[in-house]
Amino acid sequence: MKIWMIGLFFVISSSQAVADALPVSKIADGVYVHTGKHNDFDEHYDGDIANIGFIVGTQSVAVIDTGGSFRIGSALRDAVKLVTNLPISYVINTHIHPDHIFGNAAFEQDNPEFIGHVNLPNTMEINRDSLLRALQQELGDAATGSKVVTPTQVVKESKDIDLGGRTIHLQAWPKAHTNTDLTVFDSKTKVLWTGDLLFISRAPSLDGDLKGWVGIVGKLKNIDAKLTVPGHGTPTEAKNDMLDKEYAYLNLLLSDIRVAIKSGTSLMDAINTSGQSGQSDWLLFDVVNRRNVNQAYPQLEWE
Repeated sequence: MKIWMIGLFFVISSSQAVADALPVSKIADGVYVHTGKHNDFDEHYDGDIANIGFIVGTQSVAVIDTGGSFRIGSALRDAVKLVTNLPISYVINTHIHPDHIFGNAAFEQDNPEFIGHVNLPNTMEINRDSLLRALQQELGDAATGSKVVTPTQVVKESKDIDLGGRTIHLQAWPKAHTNTDLTVFDSKTKVLWTGDLLFISRAPSLDGDLKGWVGIVGKLKNIDAKLTVPGHGTPTEAKNDMLDKEYAYLNLLLSDIRVAIKSGTSLMDAINTSGQSGQSDWLLFDVVNRRNVNQAYPQLEWE
């Protein structure tokens, strides 16, 4: 098992040109990633916890997720400008979560196509007010400029976009981590961006359908990726090993909750017991696992 270490990558630092540019790492030809911190929304959250980045073609640039605030998105945009003067033609959101979408507004000046899962526009609209309230509560003044920017293009099943010299394949998935999950695959370098369908080190967080997520892991394993960028954690060459680890936790959670329901264990008691044997494998396990049980238990009650 081999996980790429950020220290091995060519790092573009903010001191090179734009003072506020986000540090990014070149992980393959034309592919750049900023790795987010392992912080939780409720503690030490600064909008910079997700993996975000961009892919550079010969004609244009595609940005993949934009971070958790206008400030983070602006810093990512500055990082793009350190690498290339090519136009930013696409901004791709891998799913609805605020740590991945609230930097979108920083790219409106580029007039790109904003692309997301077919469910993303409606899900954004339904949750617009609650997302903005939560962001303001967490970031205060640091939320200034952040807003919900909805897709101008959607992916119902799959879509290919051409950046010039490289084709980017977008794949929409059934309800799993969320109901808006989208993966991005660069055919030139075989780099796969999973969004939060893959977590590395940080405990997987459920906001969709547990059975659905368990059910697509095998399909993700079948993607012939040379290098994989998870939604959280260090990019890896060992995608399938990391998916196996994630699957083990998700399947454990599924089994434990089913047993709890069958035995008449209440939701509150199940929160304290389900999935606990997987605790040592994940960062932020306690808080994330509790949320996962709270999300999955009511779904599984009605199997």
